[in-house]
Amino acid sequence: MTIRGKAYIAGIYEHPTRHAPDKSIAQLHAEVAKGALDDAGLTKADIDGYFCAGDAPGGVMAMVDYLGLKVRHFDSTDTGGCSYLVHLGHAAEAIAAGRCSIALITLAGKPRTGALPPRPVGAEGDFELAYGATTHNVYAMCAARHMHQYGTTSEQLAWIKVAASHHAQYNEHAMLRDVVTVEDVLNSPLIADPLHRMDCCVVTDGGGALIVTTEEIARSLKKPLVRMIGAGEAIKGPRGGHNLDLTYSAGVWSAPPAFEMAGVTPKDIKYASIYDSFTITVLMQLEDLGFCEKGQGGKFVADGNLISGVGKLPFNTDGGGLCSNHPVNRGGMTKLLEAVRQLRGEAHPKVQVPNCDLAIAHGTGGMLGIRHAASTCILERV
Repeated sequence: MTIRGKAYIAGIYEHPTRHAPDKSIAQLHAEVAKGALDDAGLTKADIDGYFCAGDAPGGVMAMVDYLGLKVRHFDSTDTGGCSYLVHLGHAAEAIAAGRCSIALITLAGKPRTGALPPRPVGAEGDFELAYGATTHNVYAMCAARHMHQYGTTSEQLAWIKVAASHHAQYNEHAMLRDVVTVEDVLNSPLIADPLHRMDCCVVTDGGGALIVTTEEIARSLKKPLVRMIGAGEAIKGPRGGHNLDLTYSAGVWSAPPAFEMAGVTPKDIKYASIYDSFTITVLMQLEDLGFCEKGQGGKFVADGNLISGVGKLPFNTDGGGLCSNHPVNRGGMTKLLEAVRQLRGEAHPKVQVPNCDLAIAHGTGGMLGIRHAASTCILERV
């Protein structure tokens, strides 16, 4: 059984808020669900599949009850920030198998309003946390190693933030809308050497949702047809010290099956939604997805190559996590949303990619320098 072309994205919604002190997390989930249903022209009574991750308060049972759903299939796979890309692939599997016909995927949370919940700890936690590992310094280790091994520079990393800012200026909901320069990035305070503050993503409240359905149902609705034609997922970890190469991500394993399933290559992609928790995250993933050779990411992103209308590979045209939105510190959902906007022709006119018929959305979850998951989805306008 193949899942190529089995899942059509019929509804999308990104919550406009970036700060929600007056809303509960469950309420945000409900609001993004309604927004996606309205976009698709459906009601909650139509939903028979529900997908959520660790951001859903109380888990999948509590959320199904809170949302008033009656489902015959559900999935609470949690792989951090890429959970929602994984969910899209799993929804395609469920639809292809006849387990559901209209699936809802939601993300929501409030890290900007309050403290994040405690980070889950695995068997290795007692050993790693004793040395003061944080998200920032772990990603900084990846950046430092990439610089040491391949000659990547802070100036090259800064171009990724510059590109994101050029796009964010047109997004009325973006948290940071000012266009910045390479010098601005380099002059921002060091957070964890070699990463500066502007190399880091924003922290926002909010969320987003997707409606995924069959081809027959999608064709009965009024939205432009967007389907998933390739999906892959993978996990990478240090394996007890046997896999300590910090210069590549699990994307080296999630991308090839996605491209093979889709029957396309990186050269065919018109638009790329790339997870951008930090600038180094983008650079490493561009290499791992095959847009350039390993070690050549610095040259690839320099001089505006990621800016829509300027460079060869427009990326994160909503401003991405670096400038617009990184709700719950989980950026995978927003990557799918902007990819669908581009394929529908609904992105802002200043950043809309002409004749955009093929897009990639890719994310990671966990921490690149320790253990993480990756998911790659290739989407097509029909």
